[in-house]
Amino acid sequence: MSQQGSTSNGATTLSRRDFLRLLGVGGLAVAFAPFVGFGNYMPNPSNENLGREKVILPDGTHANVNSYPVNHAEVLTYPRTGDTALDSEAFRKWQMIRLPEELGGAKNSVDAFRVYSNVCLHLWCLWKYYPTETPDKPKNIGYCPCHGSEYDPLTGKSTMGPASVQAEPSNVLAKLDLEMDGDGFLYILPPTWGVNNNGVVGYGRFA
Repeated sequence: MSQQGSTSNGATTLSRRDFLRLLGVGGLAVAFAPFVGFGNYMPNPSNENLGREKVILPDGTHANVNSYPVNHAEVLTYPRTGDTALDSEAFRKWQMIRLPEELGGAKNSVDAFRVYSNVCLHLWCLWKYYPTETPDKPKNIGYCPCHGSEYDPLTGKSTMGPASVQAEPSNVLAKLDLEMDGDGFLYILPPTWGVNNNGVVGYGRFA
């Protein structure tokens, strides 16, 4: 006679007791998930290795407020390593948005710009900024195509979709801060990764 939890051909099966125990453990994991510091394990670069960097656009040029269009977005890589494989990682991608005119985007200053992590806070898909209205999306939003999360370009906070119902700080995108020189060229300032500062990529920040 075979023992409970095994079959005659040697394959192992779960007994009813083991199944209930596994179900209980899974339930506890789900219950305590909001209290676990997952942000500590996200692949954010070390603060010690970060410095002030030029804002380099996808075409290789140095971004300048005098030529960057109002209500427009470009994908940036930060921090850049020079290694093609590393620089293609999603956690190094950022959306630099020059705000629409009604939100202050016409000013020739860093206040006209926002730079947010390109990683959606729901399930880490990549979202995109939409400056104009489409049949299924309003204008001036960041929109994730995977599950419909939307982001406010002014604050980086999710306003609709699954990311919007996540508990703080997991409903606001990580951000980068900019600096401008006398000729209008833009630079990324060294961030401090943490929910009370620039945020944690893939996890969020307090607004």
